[in-house]
Amino acid sequence: DLSHNRLRGLGDGGALAGLRGLRKLSLSHNELGAEGPGLPPRLAELGRLEELDLSFNRLRCLPEGLGRLRHLRALDVDHNLLPSFPAPLLELAALEELDCSGNRHLGALPEGIAALRRLKILWLSGTGLAALPEGLCQLSALESLMLDGNRLQALPAGFGSLQRLKMLNLSSNLLGEFPAAILALPSLEELYLSRNQLALLPPRLCQLRQLRTLWLDNNRIRYLPDSIVLLHSLEELVLQGNQIAILPEGFGQLSRITLWKIKDNPLIQPPYEVCMKGIPYIAAYQQELAHSQPALKPRLKLVLMGLKDAGKTLLRRCLMEEDGQREDVASLEAGSTQPRGCPGQQQDIGRGIEVMDWTADAERGLTFIVYELAGDPSYDVIQSFFLSPGALYVLVVNLSAYVPQRFYPSVGYFLHWLGSKVPHAVVCMVGTHADLCAERELEEKCLDIHHQIAQQEKRDAEGLQSLVQQVDEALGQDFDLRCSSPHAAFYGVSDKNLRRKKAQFQYLLNHRPQILSPVLPFSCRDRCQVRRLRDKLLSVAEHRDIFPNLHRVLPKSWQVLEELHFQPQAQQLWLSWWDSARLGLQAGLTEDRLQSALSYLHESGKLLYFEEHLTLREYVFHNLPRLIDILNVFCQRDATVLLQKLLSDTQIDELRATQLHHYVEGFLLHGLLPAHVIRLLLKPHIQSREDLQLILELLEKMGLCYCVNKPKCKPLNGAAAWYKFPCYVKNEVPHAEAWINGANLSGQSFVVEQLQIEYSFPFIFPPGLFARYSVQINSHVVQRSDGKYQIYAYRGKVPVVVSYRPARGTLQPDTLSIASHASLPNIWTAWQAITPLVEELNVLLQEWPGLYYTVHVLCSKCLKRGSPNPHTFPGELLSQPRPEGLTEIICPKNGSERVNVALVYPPTPTVISPCSK
Repeated sequence: DLSHNRLRGLGDGGALAGLRGLRKLSLSHNELGAEGPGLPPRLAELGRLEELDLSFNRLRCLPEGLGRLRHLRALDVDHNLLPSFPAPLLELAALEELDCSGNRHLGALPEGIAALRRLKILWLSGTGLAALPEGLCQLSALESLMLDGNRLQALPAGFGSLQRLKMLNLSSNLLGEFPAAILALPSLEELYLSRNQLALLPPRLCQLRQLRTLWLDNNRIRYLPDSIVLLHSLEELVLQGNQIAILPEGFGQLSRITLWKIKDNPLIQPPYEVCMKGIPYIAAYQQELAHSQPALKPRLKLVLMGLKDAGKTLLRRCLMEEDGQREDVASLEAGSTQPRGCPGQQQDIGRGIEVMDWTADAERGLTFIVYELAGDPSYDVIQSFFLSPGALYVLVVNLSAYVPQRFYPSVGYFLHWLGSKVPHAVVCMVGTHADLCAERELEEKCLDIHHQIAQQEKRDAEGLQSLVQQVDEALGQDFDLRCSSPHAAFYGVSDKNLRRKKAQFQYLLNHRPQILSPVLPFSCRDRCQVRRLRDKLLSVAEHRDIFPNLHRVLPKSWQVLEELHFQPQAQQLWLSWWDSARLGLQAGLTEDRLQSALSYLHESGKLLYFEEHLTLREYVFHNLPRLIDILNVFCQRDATVLLQKLLSDTQIDELRATQLHHYVEGFLLHGLLPAHVIRLLLKPHIQSREDLQLILELLEKMGLCYCVNKPKCKPLNGAAAWYKFPCYVKNEVPHAEAWINGANLSGQSFVVEQLQIEYSFPFIFPPGLFARYSVQINSHVVQRSDGKYQIYAYRGKVPVVVSYRPARGTLQPDTLSIASHASLPNIWTAWQAITPLVEELNVLLQEWPGLYYTVHVLCSKCLKRGSPNPHTFPGELLSQPRPEGLTEIICPKNGSERVNVALVYPPTPTVISPCSK
């Protein structure tokens, strides 16, 4: 094994030629061919050689005598610079495995490849092939064939002769039609056709009875053949990124599937929410559809968002009111001190988030579920819950107050926020208070908003394109070259991780927000503008290409169950599982069929049902307006409003009132409240201690609070339970700040080594993320001390610090870091401390599929020196195994200082990388 060295040649080959009994030789990851031919002719004297690995070199040719290696069974020449298929290879009659992948200029295979009769494995990924010779079809022993990343448009006519073929990879080619020859391969177990141009699948696909893996993602497939349900051996089915609306009847029979991907399809039957839950839920849906009639109920989520004074409330009322709307608007304006056309101040204070139904077209039964989001940052921690795919978003701008310098906080920020949570979101821009603007002013402001949106989108897209180009350039280099210099982009990152990163960037580029039109001017006093906006919303909602989910098909029993949960008499905040089961029986659903119906209603945002939570799964939270009222209470920053709620009981004496006042002060400063005060705040929503405990469990599940003094094994013995709401914390934690900068409390530098993982967010830091993350990690830490932007705690006996640093300028990103420290021999304890915290953060970030962020491991040497800009190593290294034999990595700062590899790579690559999304 001579791999991973710096060999540029082998001299005359004499040193190797004397090893007459050599059976295996690895020369991979060297620099052979960088100077001269690279391989001497005497290599052919190794007559007993069975395996030869020449991968990841710079070979442009192979020795003529290579064909004399009569016993050679495995040859690996991938990632070299071969300009054509080497002729000597055709003489290797014993060859069973051949890998020529990554030789980008190979271009074509010779007809003579048929001479390799014993070949079982042939890998030709990324070799520039535009066609395959008929001679390939004579390789009757072939079992595995990799042809991905080429330019193939068809397969040879005789391709079906490869009767022993078990694995075929044709991903990333130019196939416009499904190759019929594949259907003649009875032994095929794995078939990869991702990233082609397929529109149809053949009805006879079921002939591939041995098929276990079928990847068809990112094509143009509109429907699946009914026969696909007969592929009973299927274990992996990947269909994401197509145009599939309906799954075949009986699709739930594919019960052996464990890997299932279907997102980014316009699914209506089953609905998207059912499909995303997996095959068992699809089976339950289809069985239910067979039991009851299908029901088509046009219902769409409409979300109003914008700044606090944008005019969302008045716009909503104007849209939803009937003929009496003028009087309502007039009365609103008459009681307001605001300018005419502007909603009264009293409408915005304390309202928070509101939800209601709006029957926009009674004739067609089209209903909007309208969510009006607060424009106040106090509600950031909960508002993102209400941003979901398949909704129509109305971004509201106050045109009378708008100035071009305020574009980003008024418009740009909301587009970044929405785009990171809901990629490809559909956005309608509405400018309110149009009656307060002169005609020319109105036109100029609408044009400016339109122009600045286009500029922001262009900048973002160009930034992502630049990142794609950087990844392509890195992929164009040898892996060894990327590892040779710490200055190299993506230093040490594997090709696999780079390809994942590129796929992530392409996804972000292909799923930009859909901004439907220039700004629509709107005034509640102009009936024509009100009618025009209503018509616009209806026409967009009914556009099948934009909102296919509007036409989703549900079993009648599921629709009846939904209606029963929302009937007027069901006004309690939640139902027990058994109460819900009784409603299910009224809808014709037995208990065993209820779970899938509730799961759909949860995924589609109609109610909350946490089927995997030990306590909450016994309840169904069906009354969303009342639940939102509760959430609004804990986003309220006005001490007066909170005190009014607490002092509403007339029997409270002065001493008690003073105590409650102190509780409110502590809440607004430190985020702390005892359970009995929370109960007072939530009157009349909760009536008993059990109700309170359930609500607190729900708030903790949603990431709003955690119990500070929750016992590990026994009750609190009457002591008050205190809850921390991190979004309210205002105090700083100075000692944590000193610790993270590499000094202890006395200001002396640490002797121990520091680990620090840093997440950077160039576009936007998800609103409320730090507060929710603070709750999520509570089960992992002890002895914690919280600041507004920091958490100082312990994992066992190992200290950890979580720090959030807001951007200090437009060119700087927000950052969130997770740090620990230990002596070098015990550095594994620091990895053990931070790994669960990193994994929790990655789980949270998966709720933001359109978010661009980077992860880095900070150089411990730089941290030790207190460097303000420490060197960073790519975060992708966290998910890669530590290279064998590697003990140190170079830090290019401060004279190429060497860093122990244990400070960059975790002991085992268990940390989830951002690419894994």
